[in-house]
Amino acid sequence: MGDVGATWEELAANSALLRAVSCWREDPDIWLEGSFERLPETVRVNPLRTDRGWVEEWLEKVSAKEIEWFNGPGSAWELPFHRGKAEGQVRRVLAALHETGRITRQESVSMIPVLALGVEAGDMVLDMCASPGSKTTQISEHLSESGMVVANEVVSSRVNTLVSNVQRHGSRSSVVVNHDGRHIPRMPDDGFDAVLVDAPCSGSGTTRKNPEIWGKWSPSGGRSLQRLQIDLLGRALRVVKAGGRVVYSTCSLDPIENEAVVAEVLRGSSGVSLLDSSKILEGVPGEGGMTSWPVLNEDGTISDREELEESMAPPVEGWISESLTNCMRVWNDKVGGGGFFVAIFEKSPEMDDSWGDPQFHQSPSDAKEDLPSSPQPISEELSESVRGAWGKVPSNLWSRGKKILWSTPEVTDVWSSDRRIRGGRTVVPGGRWRPLKVIHIGLDAARVRKGEVDRVVAKAAGALVREMECGFTEVIQEDIDSVLLGNDPSPSEIDGLGDLRGGHILTCGDLSIPVWIGGRVSLMLSDSEKTVIRSQRGFVEQLEEE
Repeated sequence: MGDVGATWEELAANSALLRAVSCWREDPDIWLEGSFERLPETVRVNPLRTDRGWVEEWLEKVSAKEIEWFNGPGSAWELPFHRGKAEGQVRRVLAALHETGRITRQESVSMIPVLALGVEAGDMVLDMCASPGSKTTQISEHLSESGMVVANEVVSSRVNTLVSNVQRHGSRSSVVVNHDGRHIPRMPDDGFDAVLVDAPCSGSGTTRKNPEIWGKWSPSGGRSLQRLQIDLLGRALRVVKAGGRVVYSTCSLDPIENEAVVAEVLRGSSGVSLLDSSKILEGVPGEGGMTSWPVLNEDGTISDREELEESMAPPVEGWISESLTNCMRVWNDKVGGGGFFVAIFEKSPEMDDSWGDPQFHQSPSDAKEDLPSSPQPISEELSESVRGAWGKVPSNLWSRGKKILWSTPEVTDVWSSDRRIRGGRTVVPGGRWRPLKVIHIGLDAARVRKGEVDRVVAKAAGALVREMECGFTEVIQEDIDSVLLGNDPSPSEIDGLGDLRGGHILTCGDLSIPVWIGGRVSLMLSDSEKTVIRSQRGFVEQLEEE
């Protein structure tokens, strides 16, 4: 890392990265000035939540400003302090909003790739390198509780983080899988509508978030990752349907990981074109891709001896060079945040990309069954328990362990459909997830105890009430407030509860909260959920006492 006693400023001024940037643009000192200060706190508001309006009003009250170039279905905001530096009640409410899925803390430039993806409600989408999950949840917001986003992560140790973020967000469209993206199958059979490849990279654009990059980055880092990046992007273009869109992105500034990857994939692909990022991402402060770049020594200076292999060298083909200008480079100093790269591919709608006839089929008896831990449609026995508790069984319910999960029709269709693998030669019959290792799907909706539905999870309460015929009671605001303030009233004090016992939902207007009815009526909410709802009700003193 160099001189262990050096400050970050000294490391930056003497870094290989700064010398490399000096080779990539004419004003490296201006870039350096915009690449050092800690990032501001930026968040994305979840439009799927009914209280979105209150969240945006709260952000305005704490002097947050909307990010003008963000044009998603929700909104994005920059707060007036650095990441993690909120204080007092603002800090507490901000954390609670994130933990309950009403907002997602996310670096602003990290929101750009999903905007480029052009996802619409009902689409089938693959997020090929998904962890930690901020882009997956952003895709879910575009899907609007329909379609499917397959959130894939190859590193087992990172899957838990991905699942946690998907559960935190609370969308029904997600499917979390643990698979090597280079070998992921098409889902459905004609391919995904869109694929995002936010590829592993050297992270040279993240100096404001990860200052250790100043001491660690070297040109060899990007070169070592390029083959993986090419393979992931190539696979994405194979599993997207004809007419579909693939977005390739990195948080790297190195053309070896960006334009060179794009050039190599264009060189080896037919029926694929690069769309003009500046038109699709209108308003985003970026510039066109590079068409030439030098060979660098390990210290970031230009080499006069080495030559780059073809996949890393500037393209000699004029049509590829011209295409690269359609990419977008977002420099730290231009966006007031981190550095990023985006390329938007389109597969020709006229392209014949069908599998053709398979050479052989796998019969249901020959096909491997799913792992015992994989989500499965709820059993007849559990369905009867749900019907008894809620009056009806909502469609697309699944079980995994002691959880009931709620997905979209499209997820159920993919699970039940035959799937082609091994280049389309083998057909695996539907009714299983194979060959994918599926870890989680959809919205965590309810808990199961001793084989019976026990209680509804808070995040699902509002949506499930609209599907239920019983299991909830409309109450007056005073009763809701009494429970929210922790008074634990007796069931007899709330009209309509009578002799009810166990898990139940109290509703009042747009608010639906799960409670447990025993000798008293007790909230079944996390501390974060309590913080948000009490803030909405104006119980500031209660928050301060706690």
